[in-house]
Amino acid sequence: MTAESSEGHARGSPVYRRLTIAMLFAGFSTFALLYSVQPLLPLFAAEYRLSAAAASLAVSLTTGPLAFAILAAGLISDRIGRRPIMVAAMLAASALTFLAALAPGWIALLALRLLTGLALAGVPAVAMAYVAEEVHGESVGAAMGLYIAGSALGGMGGRLIASVVADLGGWRMALGVVGVVGLAMAEAFRRLAPPSRRFVRQAHSRSGGGGPLVRDPALLLLYAQGFLLMGIFVTLYNYAGFRLLAPPYALSQSEVGAIFLLYVLGSVSSAWFGTLAGRIGRRRIFWLPVVILIGGAGLTAAHPLALIVLGIALTTIGFFGAHSIASAWVGRRAQGRRGQAAAFYLFAYYMGSSLLGSLGGIAWTRDGWTGVSLFCISLGLIALIGAGLLALIPPLPIPDPNETVPVEA
Repeated sequence: MTAESSEGHARGSPVYRRLTIAMLFAGFSTFALLYSVQPLLPLFAAEYRLSAAAASLAVSLTTGPLAFAILAAGLISDRIGRRPIMVAAMLAASALTFLAALAPGWIALLALRLLTGLALAGVPAVAMAYVAEEVHGESVGAAMGLYIAGSALGGMGGRLIASVVADLGGWRMALGVVGVVGLAMAEAFRRLAPPSRRFVRQAHSRSGGGGPLVRDPALLLLYAQGFLLMGIFVTLYNYAGFRLLAPPYALSQSEVGAIFLLYVLGSVSSAWFGTLAGRIGRRRIFWLPVVILIGGAGLTAAHPLALIVLGIALTTIGFFGAHSIASAWVGRRAQGRRGQAAAFYLFAYYMGSSLLGSLGGIAWTRDGWTGVSLFCISLGLIALIGAGLLALIPPLPIPDPNETVPVEA
């Protein structure tokens, strides 16, 4: 056995390059398939005569089942391996998205979206474990960075592709194209991702052993942050299209889709706030992106288009900044149970997308964008209170093998 295979693939090696490119494709495909329907919600509402809240089920009935399936997917991968789960998940979700373009009616479309969510759980639930097992410890951060970058690009690209294609040929063509792109990336992942060499089959006791992860007040607050922050973010993007496609803005589907280019700001924000939190401390800095997110949600209530776009931009910056801090904080705080803690955080995160994203539609139906803005601001204020409580909880000392002194969680 070579040194690389025993210690993991090191940065700069040919296998490492293949793995990181594969993870880039995995991230892009997953979030493109998951959120490509978001800019199409007004088209669903028009064709099937739905309210905005009912149309949002195309998102909520994907992210909700995804949240539950994540809890199971990680356990299954502990038994049969990481790479097979990821390949199967990407292929199945892509095929289901292509089939959704042929759905004979609204109920059939929702059923296919629900199955897509169940299938997609195999990627985010397993990606971190796959990278951590196969990559050398000093290179894990860079490899996960490419996966996260792919996720941000996929969230942006999937929405943008769907918007532009929908302008040309309707929502069915849009979903068909996204499905084909997903299938191409799934095949690229299958060819590029190296077979697992360090995977060790694990058995789980029926008692679980996750008790400390639901008794630690800091972790509970962090799960709540994921729920609230994702709910705000998805709500704004879910219903922005309804507002901007209508008078007095009357933007085209492609012009609304271009707003998703603001995701680039999120990629920069997550890296910048992650670095800042490492230097200043998570407790001291976490409130800042939350305040930016609240300010952005409030600014979207303005009438000039430029201020609305600026508000969405600030919301994007705040969300990605806060999410990057919270998700890293969960991993640090959980110590020896990082995989389970990450699954709980992702469960709360996607449930926020599902439940709060749909509740935002009720706010839109009742009070228009003023209702949406107030709904998001209210959630943001609760998150800000949570940030204050997190700052008061004493840290846990964690011996970091890369440091000469313990660091705090």
